Amino acid sequence: MQNRGNRQRRAAVTRREMLAGTAAVAAATIVPRHVLGGAGQTPPSEKPTLAGVGVGGVGFGQMKACDAAGFQVAALCDVDQVYAKKAFDNWPAARRYRDYREMLEAEKDLDAVYVATPDHSHAVIVLAALAKGKHVCCVKPLTRTIKEVRAVVAKAREKNVATQVTASPNTSEQACRTCERIAAGAIGEVREVHIWSNRPLWPQGMQRPEGADEIPATLDWDLWLGPARHRPFKNKWPEGHYALEQIKARQGKGRGLAAVYHPWNFRGWWDFGTGALGDMGCHHLNTPYRALNLTHPTAIQASATIVFPETAPLAAIVTYDYPEHEGRPPLRVVWYDGGLKPPRPRQLEGAGLADSGEMYVGREGVMIGSKVYPESRAKKFAGVPKTLPRRSGTWGEWYEAVRGGEPAGCRFEWAERLTEFVLLGNIAIRTGQALEWDARKDRFSANASADALLHDPYREGWTL
Repeated sequence: MQNRGNRQRRAAVTRREMLAGTAAVAAATIVPRHVLGGAGQTPPSEKPTLAGVGVGGVGFGQMKACDAAGFQVAALCDVDQVYAKKAFDNWPAARRYRDYREMLEAEKDLDAVYVATPDHSHAVIVLAALAKGKHVCCVKPLTRTIKEVRAVVAKAREKNVATQVTASPNTSEQACRTCERIAAGAIGEVREVHIWSNRPLWPQGMQRPEGADEIPATLDWDLWLGPARHRPFKNKWPEGHYALEQIKARQGKGRGLAAVYHPWNFRGWWDFGTGALGDMGCHHLNTPYRALNLTHPTAIQASATIVFPETAPLAAIVTYDYPEHEGRPPLRVVWYDGGLKPPRPRQLEGAGLADSGEMYVGREGVMIGSKVYPESRAKKFAGVPKTLPRRSGTWGEWYEAVRGGEPAGCRFEWAERLTEFVLLGNIAIRTGQALEWDARKDRFSANASADALLHDPYREGWTL
């Protein structure tokens, strides 16, 4: 049995080396891809094989993006056979599973795994795939707790595989222009960054509904819960529950799904999701972290509407302070959600603020995204040269990395910073305290209640 396992591992390594070698040969001989395998495609024999875990909803759309990037979809795994039906129908030849552990054991020849489950199960699935030596892409945020993200990044380094997190790319045209203009001094020394989101678009800021509903035969609720604490399945809100008011108010503004936990509405529950900050923070922070070379905050504090024990609040403001770093002065980053927005600097000259965005405040001006204010500064720096390479986006970057190319822009080692940002902010929201973060010790300074939220114990039968 051990010899067979060794043979399988050697075969997997050989296949990955083959894929990397193919990419290197193609680059060295400067043969256009379409000559080798059709317009924009590699030959089918060279396509990395991919399995998806969590392939309903967002997972389905992003699996289609993986397919378009060049992956061969070989297996699909989902605990809800109805929610995953579109994916099953779209890739009828792909083998189907409910349990990711069974899939990873059976699918010996897989090259890569894409994970789009609720936040609370990211770590266990990603770690299982990494342990098998698979390349992994995971939806944001990478994990739900600080302890989890450290474990995932350590395993990814150990296995030396291609990884990616689905945050908005920091290598896009707009992201690169933002970085280039800040580096050129378009707004002077940056002292503040303000980031705001129109999330949440799901119910939160409420108590858990009582009772239980019948579990559909097509849903494995125990597997959906995974490492989270057990709770009864609930899919119908009691009459008069505050969640129903939120759903009604958001009709036409978001998904407006009426579910309690699944699908999609897991985000507002601390046991399963990471709130508005976890949903959108990694998207909005990816470019600021690159533009300003941010590392770890040293102080975090939050103000919020009522914070219930089990759910994120309706709205919050979280303030992070970063120390001076490599010539950059101390910096403050402020996050707003629930419809809240930052104060408008005078340099905006009448320009409004969209529902979501990023604003950089410097000594000489302001930037919203890559747009410079006031107009006089915008004209002066209109000709900033393009110095950063533009890349092919989330899926193209990961595909090329899997084939032996440059690491993806939001690989796990980079995404660890973004994940830390959102998770520390949520701890500040939950504790309601001004926190001091000791990055070297990976804990808060003299705050046991905050430290207790760095990880939640898994239920029996599950380990990190």
